[in-house]
Amino acid sequence: EPGITRDRIYGKAEWRGRALEVVDTGGLVPDDKAQIPQEILRQAHVAFKKAALLVLVVDSHAGLTPLDEELARLLRTTGKPFVIAVNKVDAMSQESNAAVFHRIGVPVFPIAAEHGTGVDDLLDAALVKFYPTPPASSVVGGGLVPPALPAQDPIIEVAIIGRPNVGKSTLLNRIVGEERSIVSATPGTTMDNVDTEITRDGRAYRFVDTAGIRRKGKTTLVAEKLSVVMARRGLERSDVALLVVDGGQGVTQGDAQIASYAEESGRSVVMVINKWDLAVAAARDAASRDAATAKGKSKRAPGEHHKPENFDSGRLMFDYEKMIRAKLKFLSYAPIVFLSAKTGERAQKLYPLINQCWEARRRRIATPALNNWLKEEVDLQRGTTPKARPVRIYYITQAKIAPPTFLIFTNQKAPLHFSYERFLENQLRAKFDFVGTPVRFIQRLRKRDKRSSGGDADRD
Repeated sequence: EPGITRDRIYGKAEWRGRALEVVDTGGLVPDDKAQIPQEILRQAHVAFKKAALLVLVVDSHAGLTPLDEELARLLRTTGKPFVIAVNKVDAMSQESNAAVFHRIGVPVFPIAAEHGTGVDDLLDAALVKFYPTPPASSVVGGGLVPPALPAQDPIIEVAIIGRPNVGKSTLLNRIVGEERSIVSATPGTTMDNVDTEITRDGRAYRFVDTAGIRRKGKTTLVAEKLSVVMARRGLERSDVALLVVDGGQGVTQGDAQIASYAEESGRSVVMVINKWDLAVAAARDAASRDAATAKGKSKRAPGEHHKPENFDSGRLMFDYEKMIRAKLKFLSYAPIVFLSAKTGERAQKLYPLINQCWEARRRRIATPALNNWLKEEVDLQRGTTPKARPVRIYYITQAKIAPPTFLIFTNQKAPLHFSYERFLENQLRAKFDFVGTPVRFIQRLRKRDKRSSGGDADRD
């Protein structure tokens, strides 16, 4: 569907032992003065400045069009080398369709992107532009083997998720310090997952600005449904999810559904209450009106404001967080940040929380430490309901990380009661600081034997 790609989409590639970064821009129509096409063009200009080689993709079936010629003139003004990739040349008999593009005066490469035909020649030409000298290779068994790419530290993958038009793209631009996503008042501006890699204080991050996720039944267009699927995939390949909520609207049913996606997927979560400056301003104005009414001054002059004597922004934040916790009880472990992506207020709090959540989801606790904690510090009777059969936990060990998953051996085959599992989870979090990350339990039945009965008798 035309117009699906709007932002700059970055991807990593490797060709003949060399690493490449490829940028896909939205379709360009320079003379279209509408907001979105103009924003796409501006995003493309940013990509032009950083690129070593520009590739103009054209349609062999359409031939050389006036728009193709206009785009070629535009690329010439950048001063960067560029080539033409004539797409949809699916057979050798169709290569003559590419001949007309030689009139532009730059190298032409007939390709069939869907099948990969001719792309190797295009990549070889790109390598010549990037690397004038061939890459060093080693000879193994008579053949050339490209050198291995250097090992890199893990990249912290962060997905920015939320409903349409809650400020996800503005937040991405604020975090990375440049405009990577198109920002518009029109809901659904972001259609792709926009990946952005940055390094901060020696740590590498990859932020993914996902398309706004609508509730089922609210998505009608094929492009919108595809965007939702891509957003879910972007979430599933991340370590940490920034769940963005519009502070002026509060937590909606759509927010709750997206939050459940994040929790079910096992991602660590930081809740971001965006547009907090507007929410505070609205609350202050409401308090001013109430104060004026109470004093009998409700008919004040237009634009006149009465400062409320008892307005407390800290109290507002406290009450707001209490409301969020009540609506999203299953995310009780997620830290909350109140900020304004537009002004940058409190945005600096995000990086420390992202780091804490990433470290927590990869934290591994030694088995002796877990069992000592269980034996010495956890009162299992507190987690047992009066009518329930007493639960005995013989042994606990960590099965995996990301998210932390614990294998527990108990005296019953039936699953642990929800309240008991929540109690155990809260105790585990308090001890080992699993901030922002879900904790999973896998239960196994272990029959009582002589070795376990003596040491555990006092835990019944």
